[in-house]
Amino acid sequence: MSQDELLVLIYRKDEKAFTHLYDMYAKSLFSVISVLIKNTEEAEDVLQEVFVKIWKNLDTYNESKGRFYTWILNIARNTSIDKLRSKNFNNSQKNLSSDNFVNLLEDSNKLNSKVDGIGMQEFIKRLKPKCIQIIDLLFFKGYTQQEAAEELEIPLGTVKTHNRNCINDLRNYLKV
Repeated sequence: MSQDELLVLIYRKDEKAFTHLYDMYAKSLFSVISVLIKNTEEAEDVLQEVFVKIWKNLDTYNESKGRFYTWILNIARNTSIDKLRSKNFNNSQKNLSSDNFVNLLEDSNKLNSKVDGIGMQEFIKRLKPKCIQIIDLLFFKGYTQQEAAEELEIPLGTVKTHNRNCINDLRNYLKV
C-alpha cells in the first residue's frame, strides 16, 4: 500500500489503515524514540502514544508543509522529549539501580556504533566545532533551540541561523 493510499484510508478513519500505518512506520519511529528514551518499556509506551496522536491529529497534517514521514517523525521526537521532561519520568529515573547505569552506557555505545555504522559520524566530524555542538544538542540530546541557546550562552536567533547553516553544510556533504 502506498503512503497516499494509506492517507486516504486514515482520513476516512478506516480501522485497517491503523494496522497498515503501524506496520509501515513502527520500526523507524521506535528507533527515533529509543535514541531519546533508553528504557525499552517506556519507549514502547511512547510509541503507542505516538500512534494515537497520529491517528487523532491527522487532520492537522498539511502536505504543503512537508512529507508525512517527517510529520510523524516530529510527533515521535516531540512526544519522546515531552516524556523525558515529565515529572513522573524524572522521578522514576532518580531511583535507578547501578545495573541500569551500565545498560545506559552500553546503549550509548551502541548508538555511537549505529551512527558510525551508517557513516553519519564521519560527516558530522567534518563540520565546524560550533555545528557539531549545535547538532549534538538539538538532534542527539533532544534540546529545544531555546535550551541550546541557554546552554551555549548565545542568542536564540544565532542558534537558529547556525542550525540552518549546519544542516545545509551536512546536506552538501551528503549530497542530498
